Amino acid sequence: MNRPALIVTALLVAATTASATFVVMNSNRPEHARMTEEQRLTRQTFFGSGDKLLPIEKGQEMRPRW
Repeated sequence: MNRPALIVTALLVAATTASATFVVMNSNRPEHARMTEEQRLTRQTFFGSGDKLLPIEKGQEMRPRW
């Protein structure tokens, strides 16, 4: 086998392995995983209410103050 054919074959094997791994990993997840009420409240407390953000006022600074 010549060198370009060997490289193409190796890339095809790697791509096939990666896609097969992705399919197997995604098949183990339940389709509709629902959060319990306790999990939802904890998430809401940690990340915020999930409401839309307030509009940015004119002249308000956008960058973080580090």
